[in-house]
Amino acid sequence: MTPPPLSRVPWTSVLLLAALGAGTVRAGRRLRAIPVLPVTPAAATGVPRAAGWRLLTARGVEPDAATFLAACAFAEGEGLRVLDLLPVDLAAERALGLLRLVDPTRYRQDRLATGRGAGFAVLVTEEVLARAGVDPGGPRRDPAELLALTRRLKEYAADATGLAIAPGLRCGGVGEPGGPARAAELRAQGLPAGALAAAQLSGLALLAGVAVRQGRWGAAAAGLYWLQPYLVLGGPGSPLRPAGLGRATAARPVRSLGAGLRTAAAARRDTPPDGAAEAARAAAYREDLAAGTGRFFEPRRTDCPWCGSGRLAVRVRVSDLLQGKPGRFTLERCGDCRHVFQNPRLTSQGLEFYYRDFYDGRGGEGAGTVFGRLGDAYRARAEMLVPHADPVSWLDVGTGHGHFCNAAREVWPQTRFDGLDMGEGVREAERRGWVETGYLGQFPEFASKLAGQYEVVSMYHYVEHTREPFAELDAAATVLAPGGFLAIELPDPQSRMARLLGPFWLPWFQPQHQHLMPAANLREALADRGFTVVAEEHGPAHQGNDFFGAVALAATRLAPDPDRPWGPGPTPRARLLAHAVRVAALPCFAAAAVLDTLRTAVARRTDGGNAYRMLARKDAP
Repeated sequence: MTPPPLSRVPWTSVLLLAALGAGTVRAGRRLRAIPVLPVTPAAATGVPRAAGWRLLTARGVEPDAATFLAACAFAEGEGLRVLDLLPVDLAAERALGLLRLVDPTRYRQDRLATGRGAGFAVLVTEEVLARAGVDPGGPRRDPAELLALTRRLKEYAADATGLAIAPGLRCGGVGEPGGPARAAELRAQGLPAGALAAAQLSGLALLAGVAVRQGRWGAAAAGLYWLQPYLVLGGPGSPLRPAGLGRATAARPVRSLGAGLRTAAAARRDTPPDGAAEAARAAAYREDLAAGTGRFFEPRRTDCPWCGSGRLAVRVRVSDLLQGKPGRFTLERCGDCRHVFQNPRLTSQGLEFYYRDFYDGRGGEGAGTVFGRLGDAYRARAEMLVPHADPVSWLDVGTGHGHFCNAAREVWPQTRFDGLDMGEGVREAERRGWVETGYLGQFPEFASKLAGQYEVVSMYHYVEHTREPFAELDAAATVLAPGGFLAIELPDPQSRMARLLGPFWLPWFQPQHQHLMPAANLREALADRGFTVVAEEHGPAHQGNDFFGAVALAATRLAPDPDRPWGPGPTPRARLLAHAVRVAALPCFAAAAVLDTLRTAVARRTDGGNAYRMLARKDAP
């Protein structure tokens, strides 16, 4: 039989069938990788092993003593401090959703992985609960509250959190969530309820369309989606036995449509739970802006802060595309040394105003999510030291919440990591155990107190935020012991993308970035302070976000968040515009992701990108 020409192949159906098939196989493999607690009589589990453990359960979930003690024994044997227990009758869509989010073979080892669970029972050591500030008493929680709690607890047991199926545990007849409950559970996991509901409805519409229009291939794709719950969970060897699996499978398209519509409606009706805090925040911003933004800027300087030259030219002028706060910012470039700097520079008041609600407060969760996804970059930074040192002590300056230190322990498990930052996040990093000691304040202020105490000091995307880069380098030279290493990563203002994308080049990062120095300038400054550069990387330091970031900044400029507390206040027109821009931007984001993938491959091959890393050794006096 002659195969049909390529132009007549129903590619949409073929791709959907392939994606659904791969997802079904992956879900089955992940399910089989989740350990199952042994079914052991309570008398045989060893009661003393329960000391120091608390089992937090959702309403309606009543674990027996055998399950509790078996879970304690399993967790102690595996070296776990947090163990999420999956009820054996976990509803089908809940189980499939969890299997989409979690790879059990990597979950524990990935120190930056988001904490995930079923939302019905979680076993925790009292020590972790105490550090996380969680009261194990009080009324039973609902699944959304337990999901949020598991997400938090994983941060306090980064490499000691796991999952297990409990054959003796039942979820109390709780089925598939819908409407407000599902929206609440998605938000508790840090997932956008409205966007996911829209994606679910779009997927169902696409499947219905190909089933009607693309013959056997379309029907096969729709049929695979229909049967997926039974194919994953209904086999004879499945460790989960969802209640009503047959009915759930038969009614899946209808139930999914209803759940998606109800969740979308709930997401649209949803109001922030901290309305009072938002109102107070908005009032504070109105008071700050009543006097104008002029006091947020210093007088413009007429010479280069790096070399003193008076040959200055405007490099870019841009508004606040990160948060949409009022103000316009200018970056100038020196004609002699090519140093790029903010001119006029922000005052201390200005820095406080523009940083507020970015890394903490209103924007804290989003920033944490972004930083939590940079595990590969963190490990690459840590591995740069491998040929040169075996450090015992490491100070990460500008550590934020300590994400780098947490990830770097995978490379240097015996190293003591301390962190320093101006934000309160460093205290939280200390409580989580991501840093041993957290220093709160400015680095130069701690230099004399920490003189000669560290073998490595790192400054990853930190120096460009500072007002006086030379003072920061001087502090590093003071804190390092002779023969110690200084690791720095910075945006590269000489990147080709800076010229191509203009004000929409994300690493300009205005108004936060104060200085962007070419690699040659940094090498010279390090040499002046007694350092020898032993390694330099450009391509490996590239951050693959040029095009994606440009689309995001353009979308923010066209339609800022209507709910921003420093804005004029939400209106129906502003909300409609923001929604329209987000929808229109979706294909642009998809195209940008493809371009960034290609750009990253080129950057790696040509050793050129939008950032560079430098490793320098402090020479003995």
